[in-house]
Amino acid sequence: MDFIATHFVFLTTPEGWAAMVTLIAMEVVLGIDNLIFISILTNKLPPEHRERARKLGIGAALVMRLVLLATIAWIVGLTTPVFTAFGNEFSWRDLILIAGGLFLVWKATKEIHHTVDPVDHRDTAVGGAVSTNLGGAIFQILLLDLVFSVDSIITAVGMTDYLAIMYIAVIVAITVMLVAAAPLAAFIERNPTIVMLALGFLLMIGTTLIADGFGFQVPKGYIYAAMGFSALVEGLNMLARRRSERAADGTASATEDRVER
Repeated sequence: MDFIATHFVFLTTPEGWAAMVTLIAMEVVLGIDNLIFISILTNKLPPEHRERARKLGIGAALVMRLVLLATIAWIVGLTTPVFTAFGNEFSWRDLILIAGGLFLVWKATKEIHHTVDPVDHRDTAVGGAVSTNLGGAIFQILLLDLVFSVDSIITAVGMTDYLAIMYIAVIVAITVMLVAAAPLAAFIERNPTIVMLALGFLLMIGTTLIADGFGFQVPKGYIYAAMGFSALVEGLNMLARRRSERAADGTASATEDRVER
């Protein structure tokens, strides 16, 4: 009872519940970035390895975030400046975000090039070999898991002082990712144009991480509003294409009937 009274006292106040719901929503939204990357990367694997890679990647994200929460004092210390360059102070968090952003920009650019010009494999021979290998895919997922986990935990620390709320929010967010991973990956695979849209999202997310690492704060609301608007436009395009295909199929069927008569 003393443990519950000490660590879950927030459950007795409206403010505590509001903080928990807000942080869960924030962690779920932040998890979308990670999930998009995992879905694109695992779709490049042979079909028999995709589900395993998704579960391993998301499971690793959960373990990594729980471990980081257990070392919360060290995580907070990552925001302490370690050196100054070009008039800006850089912390370990900044360096992690910059490195992760550069990796995302490189990965998204390479995949866009491969999608637009699949015949030219000269600059994707090495990258392609890594991305279609289960071990290589897991390594890349773990690398981005680290970047998103650090950003996620530091966000959580800034929103509440209750460690229990942080644990609950992380577990709920990872559970949502686990449930949504397979449907999202299948949806992306069925709709090739979605791949390009998702790669564009990764470019934007990578650029935002780099900007954040250099001290330029881009409000997350603007990023997700842009992503939501782009997804809405693509949804309307998909609806228009399907109607055109149905109309074309109907015209073809009518022509065949007239020919048979």
